[in-house]
Amino acid sequence: MKAKKKKRQDDFQKVKLKVGKTKPKADNATNTNFRSKGIHLSEQLKRDTSGPTTHRQLGINDLLSQLHHYNANVKHSALLGLRELLSLNPSLLEQHLSRLLSEVAAVFTDKDGNVRVAATRVLRFIAQSVPAERVAPFFPLLSAHLSCAMTHIETGIQEDAMKVLDVLLEHYPALLAARPAVLLTNFLELISHRQSSGGAKKPQDAKGRTWALTVNPNRVLTSQQWRLSVLLRLGRFLQAVVEERPVEEGDIFVPAEGVFGSSGEGRLTPLYLNWEELTYSKIGVKVYEHSGAKPTPRSTFKLRPEVDPGPAVGEGLDSAEAVQSFAATLVPLLLEVWVEASTSDCPGNSTEGAHLLTPDAMSVMFQVLTILQLLRKLAPQQDHRDALDAWFHKEYLGDFKQHFMKNFPYGARDTPKHKKKVDLKRSKQTAAVPGLTVEPLALNITLCQVMVSLSQRQRVGREMDGDWLTPLRTFVQDTLGSGVKLSYRQLHMLLGTVWKMVLTQRSKTVTEDLLEAVYIYYKQRHLTLQTRSLLLSFYSKLYLQEQGHTHIARSKVLCRWLAFLPVQLAQLGHRNPALSSRLLLSIQAAASRGHKDLLNSLQTHACRLYDPDDGVVVLLPVESQQRMVQLLYFLPKMPQSLLANLSGCCTAGRFSAGLSASLIRIIHLRSSLSSWSVGSQEAALQDVDYISFLFSTLTGFSSDRLGSLQDDESALPPSPLSPLRLYPTPLEQFTHHWDLVEEVCHCLETLGSKSQCFDILQNGICKYLTKLGVVPDNMAAGLLRAVSRLLDLSVLPIEPVLRFLSQCCLSLLALLITLQQELPAETNHKREAIWGACVSALSTIPRLLRMVLQLLRVADLSEEELPQLGQILSMLLQHTPLHNQLLANAALLQEIIQNLSRYSRGGTRQQWLTDLLYCYTVTVAHSSSARRGNLGLRDIY
Repeated sequence: MKAKKKKRQDDFQKVKLKVGKTKPKADNATNTNFRSKGIHLSEQLKRDTSGPTTHRQLGINDLLSQLHHYNANVKHSALLGLRELLSLNPSLLEQHLSRLLSEVAAVFTDKDGNVRVAATRVLRFIAQSVPAERVAPFFPLLSAHLSCAMTHIETGIQEDAMKVLDVLLEHYPALLAARPAVLLTNFLELISHRQSSGGAKKPQDAKGRTWALTVNPNRVLTSQQWRLSVLLRLGRFLQAVVEERPVEEGDIFVPAEGVFGSSGEGRLTPLYLNWEELTYSKIGVKVYEHSGAKPTPRSTFKLRPEVDPGPAVGEGLDSAEAVQSFAATLVPLLLEVWVEASTSDCPGNSTEGAHLLTPDAMSVMFQVLTILQLLRKLAPQQDHRDALDAWFHKEYLGDFKQHFMKNFPYGARDTPKHKKKVDLKRSKQTAAVPGLTVEPLALNITLCQVMVSLSQRQRVGREMDGDWLTPLRTFVQDTLGSGVKLSYRQLHMLLGTVWKMVLTQRSKTVTEDLLEAVYIYYKQRHLTLQTRSLLLSFYSKLYLQEQGHTHIARSKVLCRWLAFLPVQLAQLGHRNPALSSRLLLSIQAAASRGHKDLLNSLQTHACRLYDPDDGVVVLLPVESQQRMVQLLYFLPKMPQSLLANLSGCCTAGRFSAGLSASLIRIIHLRSSLSSWSVGSQEAALQDVDYISFLFSTLTGFSSDRLGSLQDDESALPPSPLSPLRLYPTPLEQFTHHWDLVEEVCHCLETLGSKSQCFDILQNGICKYLTKLGVVPDNMAAGLLRAVSRLLDLSVLPIEPVLRFLSQCCLSLLALLITLQQELPAETNHKREAIWGACVSALSTIPRLLRMVLQLLRVADLSEEELPQLGQILSMLLQHTPLHNQLLANAALLQEIIQNLSRYSRGGTRQQWLTDLLYCYTVTVAHSSSARRGNLGLRDIY
């Protein structure tokens, strides 16, 4: 029987698909028949509403955290978002300033250039919005990141670090200047490297130079352009350091550039402290112990502790030795930079056209000279600066003459411009070096200042500097004398050069030539106020140096300039008060030293300067008026015309009362009657002119003005109570004149003989005033005041004067009653002055009260004037010092009162008459015994 075969089943059996049949499901098929529910996390889906966001809904915390991202694009977009967010919400700067500065500064050294550019833009935006005092606590961190970027191995980061430095120099120069040591080393490392000490030294290292220029072919810029870019920033940084140094002396217009200063010894500069500003101040304030009684300048006490001394405080440029050490490193490098630039500029050996420079070479030389000029100013004090100049003269004068003076003066080379295809790389390089355009004039002027600073004072046994100074002096004279237009800075530098040459050369010929060139420029028209003031300051301070410098004291140009000052002041007038003030300072300095040419010119133009109508003295501000009044003390002579003008200035109210009193005192001191003199100074005016001046000032009006008042319709009409027509003056004019009267009376009282003064005064009144029909009220009151103060009983007043004074007194009493009725409050001071003058005159001048009473004709009075007369008599009766005079004239007084009672109409007695009768009864009727005992008084009065 055949064995039955068992069919074997394979592991991977192929499934046969048949048409029309459903495809069988696979063994590993997933069942998709299920339902799911969504999970919602509502807190995560909420937007950040804690602060403002950008258009991408990113807040400041998100943006700052993205700055740590590894992707450069993320960091770049984060910086753009920061700028957007801060521009829309400036308040975030104050809240997150610390984090902003630290995070933005950290990407200064980022590998991506776009990130660095964006970081610089954000920093500029922050610097434009935040002041320096708010950034000061965080600036050490900024400075550290800047130093890392400047010393980075990548050239692109170094170049972008210059842009960061530009932002800080523009907005925070003082904070940068506070830490100079580290940054100066960084500047050196950008263009040079330290030489290794091993091996044989090169020939050029004979002076011990340890630094050599670096050439990096991997830079986008050429070596010359890169060095120019670094030197430009170095010059700006040194300028910031110089400007933050405290200035001991210098030009008043540019304090940081001390040019025309003297020794400065014996000068006290007031210091005004503001505690809020002092908190962030960089100027030290000395605090003395024992309240200054025992000054100890080296006291260990400090006003406040240093915020962050840092390691660079002891390594800064605070001493002359530190500045000299830094200069010894930098100056050889600067010379090498210029030598390479000049060699590439003129590759051939021909000397023809060697003085013509291309714009690149001119820019390099200008930056080198600017840095050399700033190195001098880094010296803390003037004596240190002189020592530094002497060191420069000893070490580098030969090099400077060889490299700088060989082809002086320099000019610009004309380079033909060809139409070429624009080279984007070249244009990028040019744009990376700002400030390339330098004018040949600015270059030559800077070179003059640098070279002249090396000149030393000519002494016995010292080598003369005339050989190399001659072309510099010729250039300065030609520039100033040719009429070329100079900027303020260029003129300032040229004047500093002239100043140095004059003081060091000590030659009369050199001084005359230089000052003549400056004077030619000074006489130009249309100079600005700043330029004109600079020239005035130069000449003034140079004149103050004449002591010990005979070549300056004998300068004819200086004498001519001084003699022209009064003419210029008269021509300028009040059109430019600031310039007039500068002129007056110069005139006052020379007048106080007794300069003959100036005093003679001032004497010639004095009447024009002191004209009371349109003279300079009445048109300038108060400070200038004071100086012009002080100049009167130095005038050799004071003629009548000048004294008339001065009297008009005082009485016209163009001066204040105090300044007018000062003028009167000065004229009093210059007269021979004052018995006061200094040295060999003679009397400036005659006695007759001095008395005439005092009399004119006392009257308060000139003769022409008094003549015009006689036809003035505003004068009060005459009446029985007012024999004179009084001209009412304004209260301000009356008060001003009253102060002058007191000063004139004081001067007259000090002349010695009181009787002679009174005799002269009454003769003047009799001759010029008694015939006047209209009299100003201030003049009438002033005359009564002066006569009562100067009266001497040995000389009695003559009849015409007494009659005129009595008319003045009665008219003033009537005016007093009118003022009291109409304007009692506004005229209080005027009424007090009038009453005081009348009472003083009535109680002092003999027979004056009797003549006043004789003028009272009751029958001629109108009904309205009767009460006024009653008030006048009541006031006189109530005044105790007048009782003796009234008792002496009791009969006349009784007759007047009886007439008043008779002519007084009305059924009942009026109140004023009742008051008058009461005062009369108290004063006269019950004093018969006193009347009998004063018979001598009746004879006098």
